[in-house]
Amino acid sequence: MTTSSAIHPDYIVGTWKLDPTHSELSFSVRHLAISKVRGKFESFDVTIVTADDLADTTVTASIDIASVNTNQKDRDAHLRTSDFFLADEHPTADFVSTAVAIDGDDFTITGDLTLRGVTKSVVLKGEVGGVITDGYGQTKAGVSASTKINRHDFGVSWNMALEAGGLTLGDDVTLTFDIQVVLQAA
Repeated sequence: MTTSSAIHPDYIVGTWKLDPTHSELSFSVRHLAISKVRGKFESFDVTIVTADDLADTTVTASIDIASVNTNQKDRDAHLRTSDFFLADEHPTADFVSTAVAIDGDDFTITGDLTLRGVTKSVVLKGEVGGVITDGYGQTKAGVSASTKINRHDFGVSWNMALEAGGLTLGDDVTLTFDIQVVLQAA
């Protein structure tokens, strides 16, 4: 068993809940083969349970698919349909960690992502921003992480051919998490 101080100097055992006001979950995908379109999910939840033994640490997340926002109302409505997220049948995308590793300020979280009823293993790589007690006495941690998934693996295969050749959308989607979590009182 690895002690918590040996895991990371700022590592604190406990249950951490999302601070949604200071957190963002965004995504990007190649568009028209020349640029990227970006968006975010306005509503999601994350719980991290840190344990004395890092092997027992867990990370869970749930994303409200209908909260997708690309700053374009018609595109967002299309993303909720069966061409993309099938939000009526699968209102959330869910993540459950299966392994957590920390190396200095860098970490890797392996877990199962379920999107559109399809579950695939993904690897999040990120860094610890730090741990601090704010002016209200709350202990907060900041982390950033990202992963790249192939949308076809989750049954998201809509596309359209371009007159000049190529397709409207790329296959790879990058998911980026910039989150703050709050240590819950014991």
